[in-house]
Amino acid sequence: MARRRTPSAPLGVGRREFLRAGGLGLFGLNLPTLLHARDLSPVKGPNIASSFGKAKACILLFMWGGPAQQETWDLKPDAPDNVRGEFKPIATNVPGLSISEHFPLLAQQANRLAVIRSVHHRDPGHTTATHELLTGRPLADINAPLANDWPHYGAVLSQLNRGRERTVLPPFVQMRPTIPDPAGAPRFVESSHGQGAGWLGPALNPFTIDDDPSKSDYRVGAFRLPDDVGSGRSADRKRLLMTVEDQARHLEASDQVRAARSNFTRAYNLLTNRKALEAFDLEREDPRVRARYGLHPHGQAVLQARRLVEAGVPVVTVFWQNDGLTNVSVYWDTHNRNFIDLKTRLMPAADQAFTALLDDLDARGLLDETLIVWTGEFGRTPRVGQSIVGGAGAGRDGRDHWPHCFSTVLAGAGIRGGTVHGASDRWAAHPAVDPVTPADIAATVYHCLGVDPTVELHDNLNRPMPLCLGRPIGPVIG
Repeated sequence: MARRRTPSAPLGVGRREFLRAGGLGLFGLNLPTLLHARDLSPVKGPNIASSFGKAKACILLFMWGGPAQQETWDLKPDAPDNVRGEFKPIATNVPGLSISEHFPLLAQQANRLAVIRSVHHRDPGHTTATHELLTGRPLADINAPLANDWPHYGAVLSQLNRGRERTVLPPFVQMRPTIPDPAGAPRFVESSHGQGAGWLGPALNPFTIDDDPSKSDYRVGAFRLPDDVGSGRSADRKRLLMTVEDQARHLEASDQVRAARSNFTRAYNLLTNRKALEAFDLEREDPRVRARYGLHPHGQAVLQARRLVEAGVPVVTVFWQNDGLTNVSVYWDTHNRNFIDLKTRLMPAADQAFTALLDDLDARGLLDETLIVWTGEFGRTPRVGQSIVGGAGAGRDGRDHWPHCFSTVLAGAGIRGGTVHGASDRWAAHPAVDPVTPADIAATVYHCLGVDPTVELHDNLNRPMPLCLGRPIGPVIG
């Protein structure tokens, strides 16, 4: 039997308290109650110790498709024409930091942002690279089912926090607003790896909302009783179903059965909790607030994420939507029309929603306890029109996939705003200073959420596996 390595105590937590907490048995592994580690530390140390566990929630803004680093956060105005592209850098409210001219609102929020310009990995595939950014782990087998994935941040936190939920709302939600497209634009996000619980089991999969929150008839249908079913009939149905399930439990105790039972219980509790249901009701928002986020699918999805974390949901992922438009780049996958789609369709909506989220969380006193991650699964090729092996090619006005260097932005709880970490080379092709991996980003996320990244989990073969292979990025936290 493999020996279990005793994880090191989180920074700022005494070893005695850390080991004493280990008796609580999370994961069945005798691990500490890491989500509450911050409560065990009487005094916070300096630097990164002070940021451990500062975040109570995390919102991941996932720009699915791969934003071009040269057009967003890492412009190269002195590079050759076919490298630097058409966009110009603009100054921000942080001296010496410039970003794209098409992020004018975010330029005035730079004091709240940590821009990491040296993220890199090796995977050029959309549905597989997603796994690395959402879990901190490269995908071991691209042909394996989603059930074999390493678990998403939200699934790990859901498991760690089982039995201590702050609300009857789902502990892990993802927004994937989809607009029907008669031309059949691909819906790759649904098949992307890393978005679920993987080998932790289906009971910890996220509650997924594919509905378009910008529509006037937006309602999360799974969370409402049919009009003809009153509370009395609903309670009768619950008792009957529990009787049937009790009998079925003796016939099959599979993960699927347990997941179905768990999901039913959660759904029933939601249906009978008006306050929880209100978290999904965007009509309760001031119309001026909705307008600030943008009356488009992405803006309203980000607003929905804010409402959910405010109501107690620990992790929400907002995937960039398939907007159903034709003759344009799908998502941020700008193989063609890179510049026109970025400046007219993609960056303005992202600029508006991210800025509104920062201001709104701050106004509500939530920014200091909410971690925000803005990223894609990779960047775009250094040269316009350049195609790579394993990519999908590039037109003369587009850029292909490029995992070798791209930018990720952090903000909120535990993050030092107004910072730039790492640097790319003169073509934004490879890290030149302080390279960062998705594992380092994962370690930073876990650190801010109060989870020691060195903890070992046991997979479904009972093998001890370190939760994270990276290290927290010290210069952007603390």
